[in-house]
Amino acid sequence: MNLLVTGANGQLGTHLRMVCNKTTINCVFTDVDELDITDSAAVDRLVRQADIDIIVNCAAYTNVDRAESEPQLADRLNHIGAANLAHAALDNGATLVHISTDYVFGGNQGNTPRTELEPTNPTGVYGQTKLLGEQAVIASGCKNIIIRTAWLYSEFGKNFMRTMLDLSAHKDRLKVVFDQVGTPTYAGDLAAAILTIINTPDLDNHLGLYHYSNEGVCSWYDFAHFIAQQAGHTHCQIEPCHSNEFPSNVVRPSYSVLDKSKIKQAFALHIPHWTQSAQLCLKNLTTTQ
Repeated sequence: MNLLVTGANGQLGTHLRMVCNKTTINCVFTDVDELDITDSAAVDRLVRQADIDIIVNCAAYTNVDRAESEPQLADRLNHIGAANLAHAALDNGATLVHISTDYVFGGNQGNTPRTELEPTNPTGVYGQTKLLGEQAVIASGCKNIIIRTAWLYSEFGKNFMRTMLDLSAHKDRLKVVFDQVGTPTYAGDLAAAILTIINTPDLDNHLGLYHYSNEGVCSWYDFAHFIAQQAGHTHCQIEPCHSNEFPSNVVRPSYSVLDKSKIKQAFALHIPHWTQSAQLCLKNLTTTQ
């Protein structure tokens, strides 16, 4: 198998490097310096020359707030880039595994876990461009698997866990929103799931849209409190607050719990509870500091 991973220096891409390097898969890892996914000719050339069988697209514009002032750049990366990869996959008979987001649901209300059949309603540029990327992948006609995830964190890059770990170590008091609920997703678990998926012998029989996060439910406040407590930062008082105390141009999803029934059944996945994976990530972070 010849595998191309785009966005390979990000959180998920880094974990994919780690899991794939332990296999016999012939891997090509690229980030923007090696491959600009908005350049359709460059994308097609690499996929063709490397005889790629599977593309995992981890490249994305993910700064939710900044996307409001950089809509064209967000669209190029999240929409046009995805379309370029999809057309290259189609032309070369490859399968595209495209990573998407819970933000396609935007401000939808309710407290029932989101299924793949639920209508989308993005309320900001980030969610809108990610949805356009999904639609472009499907419209291309290439063999594809789209995986929506949420609240991604890891030992690498900028993410909520690393931010809270640092802030709770140096501050006596933090306010964190409690009216946004979802499931923290450890990039290492998602990477392992993707490896299982791409190694599925009858993968062509399981193409389509899936949801993936860790198991369980919490608010950002709960997650921050857990991080501080597990790290021993008990001097820091974590206080719950409402989202309107942190004004933003983006209406973030108030309930982002994803229903994972479909992906668990299709690929026989065992998905860890978020607390179990968060403890593992925290252990890795604290032992390397």
